[in-house]
Amino acid sequence: MTAPTERAGDPNGLAARLPASENTLGLIGAGVAVTAWGASGVLAKGIDMDGLAISAYRFWMYALAMVVVLAVRGSPVTMHTMRHSMAGGIALALDVAFFFSAVKLTTIVDATVIGSMQPVILMFAAGPLFGERIGARNAGWAGVALAGAVGVVMASSGTPEWNIQGDLLSAGAVFAWSGYFVFSKRSKGVISPTEFTVGTALWVALITTPLAAVFGQDLSPPSAVSWFWLTVMAFGSGILGHSVMNWSLVRIPLWVGSVLTLLVPVVSSLLAWAFLNEAITTAQALAMAVVIGALSMIVRSDIDS
Repeated sequence: MTAPTERAGDPNGLAARLPASENTLGLIGAGVAVTAWGASGVLAKGIDMDGLAISAYRFWMYALAMVVVLAVRGSPVTMHTMRHSMAGGIALALDVAFFFSAVKLTTIVDATVIGSMQPVILMFAAGPLFGERIGARNAGWAGVALAGAVGVVMASSGTPEWNIQGDLLSAGAVFAWSGYFVFSKRSKGVISPTEFTVGTALWVALITTPLAAVFGQDLSPPSAVSWFWLTVMAFGSGILGHSVMNWSLVRIPLWVGSVLTLLVPVVSSLLAWAFLNEAITTAQALAMAVVIGALSMIVRSDIDS
């Protein structure tokens, strides 16, 4: 049994030190963030630009807006901020480069459900990184979740939108995304959540712009329609999503924030069905239910322990 100040999934006793209202606000913030992220893949698929070009434009808009906000508040971006946000920025750059490229190739369902495996990855990383222990039951449910994710991919392999390269890119994105969460959590006490948000955004913009050029993607000014949706992405999924999640991760355990990302495939799939006419087959729906159900059992087990 863990000590009163060291709950499972919260080895630093964060939940015990913070008021209940702070934990509740953190949960609400994380919920808002993942809902905003759920829309990003659908928006990216509807923009007539390549994935890396979308990332470059989106994060320059997002980063410059955040730089202005910090300057107005009298706390401009410093080398200290850039140094301590670099690892998170590299991880986020890889995530968005892989993910936005993936949704151009494969289905929104595949990309987001593969992304929902992040809690499993963080569970196995939690031991060496944060001293958290994983029981046999949770390991078993993690295996079920992995089997469900494979089922989603197999169920969609016959659809016109499916592409194996897109699925592999989605797999790369989820590992990078997991790294971003870890670095965000580790930044606590070194730089503020806002500084981490703007620092990582600048790193993403600086990394994805030359990558887009190297891979021959068109970086010319977008159309008026694309500018509109890029703005929605920058201020919705970007500033709102990342700022609120980074703020929440210093108020809730890492695994809780990670598990809440399970809302992303639900939001994305429903939006893709509603606006992009992407069908969800019965087999896909059942496989998605297996993934979400298994991961929900992992959460329940952690809460009860």
